[in-house]
Amino acid sequence: MGQTMIEKIISSHAGKDISQNQIAIVDVDMVMASDTTAPLTIKSFKEMGGINVWDCSKVVFVIDHAAPAPNERIANLHSLMRDFAKKQSIILYDAGDGICHQLMVENQHVKPGQLVLGADSHTCTYGALGAFATGVGSTDLAAVLLTGKTWIKVPETIKIQLNGTLQPGVSAKDLILFIVGHLGIDGATYKAIEFTGEAIKELSLDSRLTIANMAIEMGAKAGFVDTNGLKLPYDFENIKADDDAIYDSVHVFDVSQLEPQVAIPHSPDNVKPITEVEGVAINQAFLGSCTNGRLEDLHEAAKILKGKKIHPNVRMIIAAASMDVHIKAVQDGTAETLMRSGATFLPSGCGPCVGTHLGVPGNEEGIISSTNRNFRGRMGNRNSNVYLASPATVAASALYGKITNPKLLLEGAIK
Repeated sequence: MGQTMIEKIISSHAGKDISQNQIAIVDVDMVMASDTTAPLTIKSFKEMGGINVWDCSKVVFVIDHAAPAPNERIANLHSLMRDFAKKQSIILYDAGDGICHQLMVENQHVKPGQLVLGADSHTCTYGALGAFATGVGSTDLAAVLLTGKTWIKVPETIKIQLNGTLQPGVSAKDLILFIVGHLGIDGATYKAIEFTGEAIKELSLDSRLTIANMAIEMGAKAGFVDTNGLKLPYDFENIKADDDAIYDSVHVFDVSQLEPQVAIPHSPDNVKPITEVEGVAINQAFLGSCTNGRLEDLHEAAKILKGKKIHPNVRMIIAAASMDVHIKAVQDGTAETLMRSGATFLPSGCGPCVGTHLGVPGNEEGIISSTNRNFRGRMGNRNSNVYLASPATVAASALYGKITNPKLLLEGAIK
C-alpha cells in the first residue's frame, strides 16, 4: 500500500512502516515552547522528576507572545524561562528576537523530513519545509523533554491540489483563506492536509509558510506543502507521496481567477471575496504575525504605500516576524517607506495578534489584519471587529480607510 507524505515521515521516525489511524512511538527532532507555554512545561518537567533535558541542542524557548513584558507577573515568567534555559544550556530567543515560528525556520532549527513538536497551535507552519510539525500541550512537551519521544496517531490526509497562476494582487494568504472558507473551521479535524499543484510550485518559502500556518484553522493536525519547487540554502530530499497513496478526500481548485479574500468577523472560515466586503470602514490595520510578518509581506505593503499617506482615520501598526526581517527591511528601504506612509513599527512579537498588549482596538472599531484568527476578542477586545486579509489588502485598506481591493490599485483602476 502506498504512503502519503505524512505517513512517510512518521514511518521514518517510528522505525517501521506506519499507516493512517495507527498509533506510533516516534523520535522527535526538535521541540519549541513560547512564553505562553514554556512556564507550564518547566513546571511539568520538574513534577515528572526531570533533571536534564534529553538533548539541549534540540530544545528551543522563545519569548515572543507578551514581549517586552507588559507587567510584573509576565516578567517573572520570562525570568523563569531564562533561568531554566541557562541551567539546561538550551536555545533561548529573548524578547525582540522574533516570533517563534519564524525563528525556527530562519535559524534552520527545522528542516525537510523532520518531526517537530511545539507547544503552540501554529507549529504546523513548518510543514512549509516538508516537515511533520504539530502543536502539543505543555505537559506532552515536558514528557518529550525527558525522553525525546512521543506518541502519534497517524492522521488521515486531505489532498488539496491548486492549479493555475495567481493574478497580480492575489497572494498565498488569499489562497489559504479561500481554502479555509471552503473546508470550514472543523473540516480537517485531526487530519493532515497536503498542499500540492502547479500554483504551489511557483510559491516562495515565505508564501508556503503562510499556507501551512493556517492548516490549524481547519482543525488539521498538520499541514504539508509539496516541496517541489522549494528553494532552500541547503540540499534536501523532496518527499513525494506514492501514486497509490490513500487520501481521506481530494479537492482540486483552479486559482487563476481567484480574487483577494477576506475573513469577516468572527471566524477564520467566514470568508468572502473582497468584492462582497469592499467599503467597510476600518480604524486599525495590522501587518505582522507568524502568518504574514515576513520580508515578502513588508515588500507587498510598501509597494502599495510608497509615496502615499495612510488614511487619517487609520492607525497602521507593523511587527516584523523577526529582528532579522526588520533589519533587512531597514537596509533595503522598506521600513522607511512604510514609516513615511504613517505606519508605526513595534518590537517583533505576537502581542497584537493574540491581544496581550500593543495595539488593542477600541469598542466597535474595525481592524484589517494579516493574522490568522479573528474570533471575538482575539486581538484583545470582544467588542471590536477583526477582518483577516493579505498584506496587500491590509495596506490598500489602510490607505483608503475602508476595505479596498489591492488588485484595482496595482492595475491603476484607483489611485
